Amino acid sequence: MKDAKTVKARNRPELKMGIFLPYQWRWITDRSAIKIMEKSRQIGISWATSYDVVRQQSLASTKLDSWISSRDEIQARLFLQDCKKFSGLLDVVASEISEKIYKLSESESITAFEMSFANKTVIHSMSSNPDAQAGKRGTRVLDEFALHKNPKLLYSIALPGITWGGQMAIVSTHRGKHNFFNKLIEEARDGGNKKRASLHRVSLQDALDQGFLWVLQQKLPAADARQEMGEAEYFDYVRSQCADEESFAQEYMCVPADESSVFITSDLFDAVTYGLGETWRKPLEDCGELYAGIDIGHKHDRTTCWVWEKVGNVYFQRELRVLQNAKFSTQEAELYPILALPNMRRCCIDATGIGAQFAERAQERFGKYRVEAVHFTNAVKADMAYKLRAAFEDRNVRIADDREIRADFRSIKKEVTSAGAIRFDAERTDALGHGDRFWGAALGFYAGAKPKESFIQTVQLNRSRRTF
Repeated sequence: MKDAKTVKARNRPELKMGIFLPYQWRWITDRSAIKIMEKSRQIGISWATSYDVVRQQSLASTKLDSWISSRDEIQARLFLQDCKKFSGLLDVVASEISEKIYKLSESESITAFEMSFANKTVIHSMSSNPDAQAGKRGTRVLDEFALHKNPKLLYSIALPGITWGGQMAIVSTHRGKHNFFNKLIEEARDGGNKKRASLHRVSLQDALDQGFLWVLQQKLPAADARQEMGEAEYFDYVRSQCADEESFAQEYMCVPADESSVFITSDLFDAVTYGLGETWRKPLEDCGELYAGIDIGHKHDRTTCWVWEKVGNVYFQRELRVLQNAKFSTQEAELYPILALPNMRRCCIDATGIGAQFAERAQERFGKYRVEAVHFTNAVKADMAYKLRAAFEDRNVRIADDREIRADFRSIKKEVTSAGAIRFDAERTDALGHGDRFWGAALGFYAGAKPKESFIQTVQLNRSRRTF
């Protein structure tokens, strides 16, 4: 790297071609038919993969196209933009990026971003619909593989495409022990490697040992706080930014989360999240029927207000307010305007312990039909939790793909007591609280799913005889 700055990082790497770290170069130069990258987040693997694809695609001997499967259209475009930059670095003649619509069925189509080469081959980059891989021949890149809606189906449809040549490159961080991505890794590492896959593993620590921070500090602005960090300090910094220790281990250290006791698994969560770039927040006054759940906290836990919009049978998350160390008067000032909306049909409030006063005052203000006080017994919590999970399983909810929401939902564990009773609990952490976002969502869904009482109440009249 020309004009290198003096930085705090101690591990200065020997860069291949002046830009690639050792682990990136090993990945680029691996020509195995199937190669798998088990990686930390944000260490430049997808970027290196785009160089690899351009390098191979531009060869005169290449006859087949390359097909890139990204998590969504935004990532698909970004991947091809990196490819375009590398075509300039390699002095390769390549077209500008274009768009093409592929019709998958009478009712479904998909947008692909494309770049063609002098050898008449094309790189096609698209989102992760497995059907888009059917019938295509040539190299496959399955980026963020574990995050796809159905990794096993995607793999099964994409694999036959390399029968006549090309390579299958699978790149991802983990998404739970039971995800098909982890099954592939376990088979390659410990199960005899029947697929003869070449396995790469790069954790955050591996990347730091091979010079990642040195390269990062060459790119960061001078005022960035990370410029003053060595490798150990940067490692601790990233760790402290994560929602919890399990998230850090999975996202950065290549350790898949154990979901044996997790109530909302990663597969369930990923299947109902909004896509990258989708706007989930919407002005509440412009929504249809609204249902809210408020889980009350004060000092240790957060008060969370989760608002769903119900459209048909589907509940869309439209708002999430998280209040910490807020006085009850402050909480009322923040949340009462939501409860006062004319399209707010019902709100369930945790009336256990310190929540009793908040719920009572809200009922006095808005009426007992609009506001219901819910007392958290094990039976009530189980009823709410199972109703919400059933909606996840039926794909009847849509929620934001937020790391704190994800970690909070994962923190909910189902336990069976010695007496055989089922109870739900979450570890209390400074970063997240005590499953507060999950219970806010569950209360809100309970408000919408619970049968509504009639507006009409029977009135018993006392009639007396009159003598005229």
